Amino acid sequence: MNLKNQDIISINDLSKEDLLHILKVAKSMEKPKPNLLKNKIMATLFFEPSTRTRLSFIYAMESLGGEVLGFDNASSSSAKKGESLWDTAKIVEKYCDVMVIRHPIEGAARLAAEASSKPAINAGDGANQHPTQTLLDLYTIQKVKGKLNNLSIGMVGDLKYGRTVHSLTAAMSHFNPTFYFIAPQALQMPQTYLDELKEKGIKFVTESNLQKVSNKLDILYVTRIQKERFLDPVEYEKYRGYYKLDTKLLENVKKDLKIMHPLPRVDEMDRSLDETEHAVYFEQAANGIPVRRALLALVLGKAT
Repeated sequence: MNLKNQDIISINDLSKEDLLHILKVAKSMEKPKPNLLKNKIMATLFFEPSTRTRLSFIYAMESLGGEVLGFDNASSSSAKKGESLWDTAKIVEKYCDVMVIRHPIEGAARLAAEASSKPAINAGDGANQHPTQTLLDLYTIQKVKGKLNNLSIGMVGDLKYGRTVHSLTAAMSHFNPTFYFIAPQALQMPQTYLDELKEKGIKFVTESNLQKVSNKLDILYVTRIQKERFLDPVEYEKYRGYYKLDTKLLENVKKDLKIMHPLPRVDEMDRSLDETEHAVYFEQAANGIPVRRALLALVLGKAT
């Protein structure tokens, strides 16, 4: 497998073999390799706020000896003056070897990739995809469960707008899962994703009550209700705080249940869960570093 000069835009562009290879390379990147990307430059084009994704990409690049330039909000770029994303990408490609882009509009990362001759990595485009988050999620599941195959995975919260659950559903479909989609009907997994699962013969259940299915789960993937995705603030307030998980949840779960969350959290998960053996979301966030090291090294041709 060769990802040199390839764009990483959608998890759907990666085969099962691709995914497993990236995870294998990520394991080899647990420790930094200070000269691997020496004289390489990564541009970060973050038109939308980010903490974990942006900082872990920066740390990943610098820990491999590379350099970083870029911006962390649209107002500090020429987009503020009306410059198109196409033109921004055409300009930035002259300054870097790889670009990482986050944008609030679905499809923006693919547009930037089409404009640029340098490899582009999607760090989240609206409610669409977040492939690098998915790869670190897979890496986390593999580490904490020892496998990816035949797991029961519950996803709870905002499944309509949640790009992390959209991407993870597509990726885990390679590994014979059973999905439990737990959300109020208005925030359930979009029908297009459910139709794809039916076509693949993947088992799934849609449910609004977490307690009804909590004892069946190997992984519980929690997401926040995303205020920024709602066009109507009244609709957001209707569902804000719909799920509030605390240690009472643990009364009826498997002993080896692992709770994940892409973060940030708001009020959907109490800190009382943090110190339990079930919580792995901070480890999950840390796993972004070896995974993003692996991706940078692969697209820049310094790993195979």
